[in-house]
Amino acid sequence: MYRTHTCGELTGKSVGKNVILCGWVQRSRDLGGMTFIDLRDRYGITQLVFNMETNATLCKQARKLGREFVIQAEGTVAERSNKNLKIPTGKIEIIVNRIEILNASEIPPFTIENETDGGDELRMKYRYLDLRRNIVKEALELRHKMTQEVRNYLSSKKFIEVETPMLIKSTPEGARDFLVPSRLNAGQFYALPQSPQTFKQLLMIACYDRYFQIVKCFRDEDFRADRQPEFTQIDCEMAFVEQEDVLNAFEGLVKDLLLKIKGVEFDGPFPRLSYNEAVEKYGNDKPDIRFGMIIRELSDLVKGKGFNVFDSVEYIGGICAEGCAEYSRKQMDALTDFVKKPQIGAKGLVYVKYNTDGTCKSSVDKFYSEVELKKWAALLEAKPGDLLLVLAGDKNETLNALGELRLEIRNILNLISKEIYAPLWILDFPLLEWDEETKRYYAKHHPFTSPKSEDIDLLDKDPVAVRANAYDMVINGIEVGGGSIRIHDRQLQQKMFNILGFTQEEAEKQFGFLMNAFRYGAPPHGGIAFGFDRLVALFAGHDSIRDVIAFPKNNSGRDVMIDTPATISDGHLKELSLQVVHQKK
Repeated sequence: MYRTHTCGELTGKSVGKNVILCGWVQRSRDLGGMTFIDLRDRYGITQLVFNMETNATLCKQARKLGREFVIQAEGTVAERSNKNLKIPTGKIEIIVNRIEILNASEIPPFTIENETDGGDELRMKYRYLDLRRNIVKEALELRHKMTQEVRNYLSSKKFIEVETPMLIKSTPEGARDFLVPSRLNAGQFYALPQSPQTFKQLLMIACYDRYFQIVKCFRDEDFRADRQPEFTQIDCEMAFVEQEDVLNAFEGLVKDLLLKIKGVEFDGPFPRLSYNEAVEKYGNDKPDIRFGMIIRELSDLVKGKGFNVFDSVEYIGGICAEGCAEYSRKQMDALTDFVKKPQIGAKGLVYVKYNTDGTCKSSVDKFYSEVELKKWAALLEAKPGDLLLVLAGDKNETLNALGELRLEIRNILNLISKEIYAPLWILDFPLLEWDEETKRYYAKHHPFTSPKSEDIDLLDKDPVAVRANAYDMVINGIEVGGGSIRIHDRQLQQKMFNILGFTQEEAEKQFGFLMNAFRYGAPPHGGIAFGFDRLVALFAGHDSIRDVIAFPKNNSGRDVMIDTPATISDGHLKELSLQVVHQKK
């Protein structure tokens, strides 16, 4: 037996016991005749005490221990005179009578502390050391707890967990696939699944009317904070349901997680917004509703006054930044520079300072009187002391820019707390998007999403006007889940493929297995998939999903710890009937 207890379980009730602990040396402090060592394992930290007067040999041995040495220590639990109430074991210490070095350690490349001196790349290279930090450990423990709760909740609702294949067929819709060459079928490839979409539909056809899976998915996409090439979904599907049934079922799951994991209770239903309403009020389809600052259109109010910037555009909209009327010229310039960033795309920023004395000062005083500016303020529900920010241009682009500006003001003013959770549903998405460059329609979600039944006739007349029977769940401005009611009728699915530009032969080649399954009694069905990494990061208060994944990739899609992706040998390439062609940059 290497240990009798962990480093996180001994309390005042353990005083007098002889114990054996094992762990890593967190830190060592030599104070003349005394040496103190903090011993750490997965469960916590316990202080070890060595006394030069009572056992000089042992004390000298302890002083040779370096950070991250793995040791075994035996001794007696004693009450600690200088208690540390910040940790569960802070009332006791171990008076050590024997230590054994189980493994020495070199000096770590960064300090194993919550506030470490290691940068991202260094910590990812030595991720096995980074995982020792308490802040990372807590994230993985939270992930485990949430995994267990998801399984318990869905199992209690008669969902069955079914595994689906990892080696599947590449399909043309969605992101790029990761491809896997087949050795036994030269020149042919598997794809890693972007999601188990078609398989969960097949499970509905196969009569498994409530399915779920906590599943790995793979997408060859560009990177950002909430993306990794491999990620985890809570993937779910239900048969004999309408949209309302799915919303109620999975609103229940999120309420259960918030209550059991965070202690946050929601009594009533989550708010709901249509896609169009979300975009027009918040500038995007994943609004953060923890604060106000609603976007409002000013076009009718401000056009026709001789200001060409406004008179020549499709849309003018604004927001009210509460309490910001005293912003300096430097601060206003910073906001202007922000909206002019290429990814934002605005050409400029108009402002109105609604001063505390009731007067208005704006960047367009030449064109608008104070009476007119106060009408702007009234429309934006501003009060003295507030700042009005106005953008103009193409409607969609301007709404997007206002949405980004709204979030920037949120961050500047620190308007929200990560301990507040504001979930909502976004409904009535467009079914299709027209791409001017390729001159074809694309599915807003995926080609298996059902149109609203009342909009089916518009598929022939005005495809862009068709609404999808689709829904997203958003929490604190983060899309954590999305799904839809699926097409279960063969003729409607074929029509959808036609609109998306598939020939009958292409549709048969790519999705013939699903179309054939529809011949044998497909029930009405729908589902949802939650981004599990995003949910865990949200609950943990982290901005990046990398912080809640044990072994993530970096921003270039590399695992710098094991140095992959990597080249393979010529022999291996030959075995796979592959040849690498190096293209000139």
